[in-house]
Order: sequence, then structure tokens, then C-alpha cells
Amino acid sequence: MKNRSIDDVEIISIPKIIDEEGRGKLSVIEKSIVPFEIKRVYYLYDVPSDAFRGGHAHKNLIQFMIALSGSFEVKIDDGSNNKKVMLNKPNQGLLIPSGIWREMDNFSAGSVCLVLASEFFDESDYFRDYNTFLNYKKQ
Repeated sequence: MKNRSIDDVEIISIPKIIDEEGRGKLSVIEKSIVPFEIKRVYYLYDVPSDAFRGGHAHKNLIQFMIALSGSFEVKIDDGSNNKKVMLNKPNQGLLIPSGIWREMDNFSAGSVCLVLASEFFDESDYFRDYNTFLNYKKQ
């Protein structure tokens, strides 16, 4: 976990099935797409455009984040390097391993962020203070 880097974060394509009669699209997430057992699912919506979410890292939990509707940016940070990733396609997900700080902002109107998580909620798994996170990564 300590030596995870932003290079370990990846965008994964989710298969898209297009209805031949023009009735829309369907995407399915199965074990072959998400490389962990899903233990928790949650979603963010009605986030004001000037608000940010996240602002933490996990010791063990892995997340797969999808913009089901609209768009938002995810800033990922490994303690040494950081970058921003725009999520705006419901057939792409961002795999964030443990040990990576994440912040989400620039939510568009009507955006919905779906998160699939590898663990049940456990407060002790969180780094909520950035300096504590940095100190842990340096150990």
C-alpha cells in the first residue's frame, strides 16, 4: 500500500451494448471488469459545482468509480505525484487502489458518481488528514 503510485490508477473500459433498434445502451459490470469482490456500492449526486468530495485515502480499500451521468474530475495523489482525471463516460471506470489520495470536484449539473468498493465501511481504514497520509507513505 505504501508504495502505490498514480501509475497504479487506471481507467478501465466497461463493455457497451448498443441496442440495434435504437432503444439505448446497456453496460454490465462483472468480475472480469472489476478486479475485486464488491462489498459496498454507493453513489454521489446533487453535488454543487463548487463543492468537492473525497479528500482522503484508504489503507486497504480499492474503489472503482464511474460517472453514470454528467462529469467530474478526480485528483489522484500518491504523496509524490498527482494528476487529474476527467470522468464523463458511463462506460469507463477509474480503478483507484489503496494508498492513493483522491479528491473529486468540478461536478457538472446532474452528475452521478457511482463507487464500487472492495470493503465494508471501516473508519479505521481512512486517512482523512493529508499530512498523516504523507507521513505514512514516507515510513
